Amino acid sequence: MALLEMKNIVKEFPGVRALDGVTFDLSSSEFHALVGENGAGKSTLMKVLSGVYPFGTYSGEILVNGDPKRFANVRAAEQAGIAIIFQELSLVKELTVGENIFLGREPARFGVIDSAMLYKRAAELLNDLNLPINAHTKIANLGIGQQQLVEIAKALSQDAKILVLDEPTAALTESEVKTLFGILEKLKTRGVGMIYISHKLGEVFRMSDRITVLRDGKTVGTNATKDSSIERVIALMVGREVGDIFPKTSHEFGETALEVKNLNVFDTDVTDKKIVDDISFSVKKGEVLGIAGLMGAGRSELLMAIFGAWNGKNSGEVFVEGRKVDIDSPSEAIEKGIGFVTEDRKRFGLLLEQNLLDNLTLAGLKQISGVFITHRSRETVAAQKSMKDLRVKANSPFTVANTLSGGNQQKVVLGKWLLTNPKILFLDEPTRGIDVGAKQEIYAEINKLAKEGLAIVMVSSELPEVMGLSDRILVLHEGRLTGEFTRTEATAEKVMARATGNV
Repeated sequence: MALLEMKNIVKEFPGVRALDGVTFDLSSSEFHALVGENGAGKSTLMKVLSGVYPFGTYSGEILVNGDPKRFANVRAAEQAGIAIIFQELSLVKELTVGENIFLGREPARFGVIDSAMLYKRAAELLNDLNLPINAHTKIANLGIGQQQLVEIAKALSQDAKILVLDEPTAALTESEVKTLFGILEKLKTRGVGMIYISHKLGEVFRMSDRITVLRDGKTVGTNATKDSSIERVIALMVGREVGDIFPKTSHEFGETALEVKNLNVFDTDVTDKKIVDDISFSVKKGEVLGIAGLMGAGRSELLMAIFGAWNGKNSGEVFVEGRKVDIDSPSEAIEKGIGFVTEDRKRFGLLLEQNLLDNLTLAGLKQISGVFITHRSRETVAAQKSMKDLRVKANSPFTVANTLSGGNQQKVVLGKWLLTNPKILFLDEPTRGIDVGAKQEIYAEINKLAKEGLAIVMVSSELPEVMGLSDRILVLHEGRLTGEFTRTEATAEKVMARATGNV
C-alpha cells in the first residue's frame, strides 16, 4: 500500500486551471522528485497536499495509508503526518531556534510553557540530525542556509511521515547541502517518504528513487530514476527534445561601452576591509562579459558599486562610452544608460503586489511617459510590447506580479530594464530559481540583446552558464581579479582553479 496517493487533483484559479487531473503517489522510505517548469503546478499540488488550499477548493482524492483525507487547514495536514518546507522560510526571526521549532506546540506544565523541556527537546532533535546549531540562538543570527536546516528540524519535530521539500538547497553552501542530504538519507531509513521539488537536476538524479514530471498542470510521466536520464526529463518538462541549452553565438564587438579602473569596494561594517580590491576591466558594445567566482568573491558588490547601489565606501573611476562619470545612486546610473537585473528579484526587482504595467514601466517612466505628465496609454502600449517580445505568460499588463511563475517574473524584471533603453546591462544571477525552459528563453534573449549591440556584464554561480554565454570571462577570488579568459581559452578546470585561488 502506498504511503500517499493523490488522484485526479484539479485546482482552478480565475481564468486558469493550475492542476488538471494530476496523479501522484509516494511510498515509505522513498525519495520521489517532482519536477517541471515554473508554472507547471508543482507548488500548487503541494499546497493542496499540505492544507494550504483546503478541501472544497479543489477536486480529487488524497489518501494517506489508504485512508481518505480532507484537510481543512495546514494543522490538519500536520496531524496526519505531512510537513512541508517552502522556498520562502516561515521562521520568526526574533525568536530562538528552539522557540521556532516548537512554535504553537510548546511543552507546558500547569498551563505555563516549560522552557527547560523545550530547549532540551530542541537540543536532542538538533543533535539527532547532526546539526551544529545552538537551540538558544536567535534565528536572526543564523545564515540563510542554517535557517533552512532549522526549518527541516521544525518539520521533523512533528514526527512527519511525509516530508515535502521545495527547492531546499537554493540558499545552501556545498557543506550545508552535504549535511542536508545526510539528514535525508537517515530519514529514509526511518521510513519517512520525501517529495523533493528542485530545478537542480543533478541533485534530483543523485538522490531520488523516482521522478514525476508535471507540465501545464498535468502529469506527463513518472519513471524510476535509474531508468531515466537528464535529457529525457528535460524533454518531458518542456514538451520537446532539448539539444544545446546555450545559443550559438557570434557577436560583433563595437567600441568600449564601459570601463572601470582601480575599483575598490569596502565592507559596510568593517570600514577598512576591502570586498573588491583594485579591479579594472572593460566591456564592449555587443559583448557578454561573464564574471565567475565563489560566493563571497565580491561579484555582486562589484556591480552594485558601479551602479551606485552600494551603501558602503568605494573608490575608483568609471567611464561610459569613453566619458568619465560619477554615479552616486541608481537613478544616476539609469541616466547614464546602465540597467541592473538584481540577484533577488522579489526583494529588489519587483513590486510584487503591483501589476505588470507598473513594474515594467517603473525604471523607464521618464522615457516612456514624460517627465511631468504621465501618459497611461503610452505606458500600456510599452508594457504590452515588452510582454510580447519577452513572451511573458500573463493574461494582461494588469496581472499582479506575485501571481506569475518565477521564470515569468524574471522576464518582467528584464523587461523593466530594457524599457530604459540601456547601453549597458548588468545581470546578477539572471536565471536563479527558474526552470530549464525559462532559462533557455532568457539565454536566447541575452544573445539577441548582445547581437543588437548591448554591452552585457553577467554574474552567475552556474559555471556552465558563464562558459556557455560569455564572450570573455573574469574570475574573482576574495575580491581580487585572479583570471581572465576568452571563450575559446576557458575550461571548467581553469576557471575553478582561479575561483578557488589556485593560481
